[in-house]
Amino acid sequence: MVPELTNGEFEKFAKEGLAFVDFFADWCMPCTMMSPIIDDLSEEFRGKIKFGKINVDENQKIAQKFEITSIPTFVLIKGSEILERISGIVTQDELEEVLKKHL
Repeated sequence: MVPELTNGEFEKFAKEGLAFVDFFADWCMPCTMMSPIIDDLSEEFRGKIKFGKINVDENQKIAQKFEITSIPTFVLIKGSEILERISGIVTQDELEEVLKKHL
């Protein structure tokens, strides 16, 4: 299961290596639908990419920093650089392809 991060935990989480962040809200049905896919990907890429979730309602500071205007939005970052940004419902295969090209 992918850990949920807070404003305070995020900086340490994102500091080193590749990190995949799932921006979501509890009330968001598409976010709920994507959650099992994100969990599967976190297992598949364990040790290569860190995975975390940010609840946009509880962590507005980070959501604003990354200019999150719709959810779900998935962001792949390395340090402070955004490598990829994907919004909406996507397939597991599509996300795998995006992640693999950054390994």
